Amino acid sequence: MALFEARDLDCRRGGRDVFAGLSFSLAAGGALLLTGANGTGKSSLLRLMAGLLQPVGGAILWDDESIAEEPSAHAGRLHYLGHLEAVKPVLSAAENLRFWAALRGHSADIGAALEHFSLAALAEVPGRLLSAGQRRRLALARLLASPAELWLLDEPSVGLDHASVGKLAAAIAQHRAGGGRVVVATHTALDLPDAQPLALDDLPPPPLPELIW
Repeated sequence: MALFEARDLDCRRGGRDVFAGLSFSLAAGGALLLTGANGTGKSSLLRLMAGLLQPVGGAILWDDESIAEEPSAHAGRLHYLGHLEAVKPVLSAAENLRFWAALRGHSADIGAALEHFSLAALAEVPGRLLSAGQRRRLALARLLASPAELWLLDEPSVGLDHASVGKLAAAIAQHRAGGGRVVVATHTALDLPDAQPLALDDLPPPPLPELIW
């Protein structure tokens, strides 16, 4: 089975070295849990994994091939969920899911995705009328409505109540049971059995730049 991995990854944002020498390896069915204080690079690492940023050193690979070699293929195998929900305000909850599924070439069971995150009763409600928590659950429902092998989730439980956090954990467990992989950056407790921890606080600091006199 293919591995999703990083080898000696270096990241720089805004002229600042964020981390250096980072490596990981994630097999089918695996989970990687990113932790660390704000500014340690969790979101930057997820964006590197998604191919939205390029590392200044090292490489991210899928089945021993750099994701930079086939960016469209890598984009097709992942879901990246950032801090924004990307809910179109004029479309209903169901229409939002149909839009994202069609964009990825899927005709998934929209009803099942809505039902899982307790949104079935709101299927015809426009996005602009949904609460913050409902919009977050709708964004998470995209994971089920348009399947992808790799989930990259940045603080996915923000704005969720306890029951909804449980539904998120159940969706992740189901995804992993089918051979899917997930990378989660979070500050809060989330049930991820056997997840590999990657604490960015524990990484050695990037080397200081050389001074030219």
